[in-house]
Amino acid sequence: MKVILKEKIENLGNIGEVIEVKDGYARNFLIPKGLALEANPKSLKVLEHEKRMRETAKKKEKEKAVTLAKELENISCTVKVKAGEDDRIFGSVTPLDIKKALDSQGIDVDKRYISLVKNIKTLGIYHALIRLHPEVETKIKVWVVKE
Repeated sequence: MKVILKEKIENLGNIGEVIEVKDGYARNFLIPKGLALEANPKSLKVLEHEKRMRETAKKKEKEKAVTLAKELENISCTVKVKAGEDDRIFGSVTPLDIKKALDSQGIDVDKRYISLVKNIKTLGIYHALIRLHPEVETKIKVWVVKE
């Protein structure tokens, strides 16, 4: 029986592939669990439509990330922290602190997208990498100042 995979299945195939499997495996496992559809002209049309919708959604998401990256290129944020002697701060500056500083400027970035090259444990100027999309990333300047 020919089926169209709706999900990637190890040792079987990827999303959207039309594969030949045994009838029982298709009827008793793949189709009831929603992992595959029976390959017929109607389901092939539905698959093509879903593929186009995914591609347009990905394209819109990337365009949105590119515009936000251009906006972030010239942005710098200031993080105020408590510091002791020798400009050493108590704790360290985390992506959450940078997110809060960006939020105060009206820029909404998920903290999971922010990564630091090294731990920030002293006052100074640092760079943070923001990955907005798998293909789009930008750097921002982070000023760590005494509170």
